[in-house]
Amino acid sequence: MPKINGNEIRPGNVLEHNGGLWAAVKVEHVKPGKGGAFAQVELRNLRNGSKLNERFRSADKVERVRLEQKDQQFLYENDGMLVFMDTETYDQIELPAELLGDRRPFLQDGMTIVVEFYENEALNATLPQKVTCTVEETEPVVKGQTAANSFKPALLDNGVKVMVPPFVGPGEAIVVNTETMEYSERA
Repeated sequence: MPKINGNEIRPGNVLEHNGGLWAAVKVEHVKPGKGGAFAQVELRNLRNGSKLNERFRSADKVERVRLEQKDQQFLYENDGMLVFMDTETYDQIELPAELLGDRRPFLQDGMTIVVEFYENEALNATLPQKVTCTVEETEPVVKGQTAANSFKPALLDNGVKVMVPPFVGPGEAIVVNTETMEYSERA
């Protein structure tokens, strides 16, 4: 595995550190008035979700891990576990539902997502950036309320509340950005 210097760590990098696999969540480069510069890195354990704050000096070497990405199709949820199938080999894997966090409602039956593997161990799942949902209920449009950037709350078919423009009504299909959890466009 390639070794990188402590000042080369970027958010999203996966590192092997203290015998575990860690994803860099936040990286802040600090240059104190006295002493050498360092990178203050917030790490999240990919196996158990624990967090760790660590300082890496530029002279420190860390192992950067490359994860293999495969497209998987979502089949169903069973006792808090999400079951996915490899579309090429038809192998099935299970991942905990809490891995997706508050983005879990956007996972739809038959949806293809990217699962990251490390030596045949599934570690992480990424939803598509944009998902189409239907507006269940929203407030009616008030005439003359077209001031710049006036948004109204809307409840989607998956139970998530997002802010939508005034012209969007109940029953309409909209595209939601799963990273920011915000309205993107009409479908």
